[in-house]
Amino acid sequence: MKFVLTGGGTGGHLAIAKALLDAISAAGDEAIFIGSTTGQDRMWFGEGSAFEQTHFLETTGVVNRRGVAKLAALWRVARSALEARRIMRRYRPDAVISVGGFSAAPASFAALSLKIPYFIHEQNAVTGRLNRLLRRYARCFFSSYDSQSPVKSYPVNRALFESARVRERVETVIFLGGSQGAKAINDFALAVAPALARRGIAIIHQCGERDYERVREAYAAMGIGAELYGFTKELPSLLARSDLAVSRAGASTLWELAANGLPALYVPYPYAAGDHQYYNAMYLAEQGLSWVVREAELRPELLEQMLDEGVEAASRGLRALEGDDAAAAIISAVRGAC
Repeated sequence: MKFVLTGGGTGGHLAIAKALLDAISAAGDEAIFIGSTTGQDRMWFGEGSAFEQTHFLETTGVVNRRGVAKLAALWRVARSALEARRIMRRYRPDAVISVGGFSAAPASFAALSLKIPYFIHEQNAVTGRLNRLLRRYARCFFSSYDSQSPVKSYPVNRALFESARVRERVETVIFLGGSQGAKAINDFALAVAPALARRGIAIIHQCGERDYERVREAYAAMGIGAELYGFTKELPSLLARSDLAVSRAGASTLWELAANGLPALYVPYPYAAGDHQYYNAMYLAEQGLSWVVREAELRPELLEQMLDEGVEAASRGLRALEGDDAAAAIISAVRGAC
């Protein structure tokens, strides 16, 4: 079969596309990617990707724009949809799978206009606007939060299952601000770093490129040898070495941590559309498998309390939660049209 994968903008959407690509390639099939010139699409799937082709079209987000800016964004989507139609006419795919985000709009509209079988994966507990609009036209709608989904497990990198383990004690804490970094989590990490150092607990910190120098200088001033990254594609190996995470609650990061059995204190991004990061995290918190705190209520003593409580029960629960072949199951469902 020939697939088109589309969507992106942020690492959460693109991580799903990568997992689906791996499953497609493992089955001996092929796929192309249609994304955007903006966001992180090129960073993930530029030179050296396993896609047969990659196409980055000129699109931007529409939802938060007003007036002329919104009209201009809609014009770019319409123009790029025509280009996506031309790409699909040449490639002749059997299926188009959207992983959401503004990057998905042109190829999604193109697929529907060409009557190509169209499928959606929704990563969040709160469905995004584009996916809400197009869900009625999709052959199948995949979501770990939807009881009607043909596949409930979340597609993540298989390496996270292979390195999964139960955490019995905390020897390393990893701080994750998401693909763009998060100043609130960076500041929290710096605030708790002395207490962690006194306990002999190592620190891994992905702080975002924009805040890298400030955070590096702060650790150096404290004399703390944190393992610091701006952006990294080596997240699976970093998670495998960690015993507790402090993280935003983007869906892909959340399910990657769950797959690895890594307990977390989630600090949802307060301005996420529909507050979806909070509801993502609460899905686990209500099962006793994570902790959630609003950014405005983030205090250093919260992490120290978690260290004293222990993480083993949450880690064992996470290991029992997530299946390890979600991407392959989704591709299989698409083959059978669900």
